[in-house]
Amino acid sequence: MIRVVLADDQVLVRAGFRALLDAQSDIEVVGEAADGQQALHAVRELRPDAVLMDIRMPVMDGLAATRRITEDAGLEAVKVVVLTTFELDEYVFEAIRSGASGFLVKDTEPAELLRAVRAVVGGDALLSPGVTRRLIAEFAARSKEPAVVSALDQLTDREREVMALVGIGLSNDEIARRLVVSPLTAKTHVSRAMVKLGARDRAQLVVMAYESGLVRPGWLG
Repeated sequence: MIRVVLADDQVLVRAGFRALLDAQSDIEVVGEAADGQQALHAVRELRPDAVLMDIRMPVMDGLAATRRITEDAGLEAVKVVVLTTFELDEYVFEAIRSGASGFLVKDTEPAELLRAVRAVVGGDALLSPGVTRRLIAEFAARSKEPAVVSALDQLTDREREVMALVGIGLSNDEIARRLVVSPLTAKTHVSRAMVKLGARDRAQLVVMAYESGLVRPGWLG
């Protein structure tokens, strides 16, 4: 059973998400929060698998709450998905840097929301390749000059290659086709790179690819 906490200051939004999620046989909403402080408390108490986190909330916004959750070693297994009204909300990029596993727009189709919750808990890519590339393009445009990341020295040449392909928004299947390997092999390389670099998930691996200079904005296709 996938356990979810909903954090949004709008009661109707939470009610809509709860009705959809609780109707599934494999998903259960175990808590709700109307602000970031409540969300943080609920996550610490309930230890859910995932949090659907609105960005703009009173008391503590979703960005601050996300950072507090992802910086807490005891909450390492909790995946945060930020919710926004617009795909290119400026705070989304900071949320990804802060450790969020991805983002969803609030008017996403119900089937896509369910797929996203299951995907992020399963450790797979949260967003479709097209949306991922738009996010990466915007992130790259806002990112700072690359810093030298010595941790990359831990990676094999193939793991660096795979990380670069993740950085330009390719899915495991696309990476497999590019490198002429099986999707399972591609996923294994991604997982090993994440473990060696201490990345919480694929989204953070993308951030590291840009911030290390392994991938540059001009590489987007």
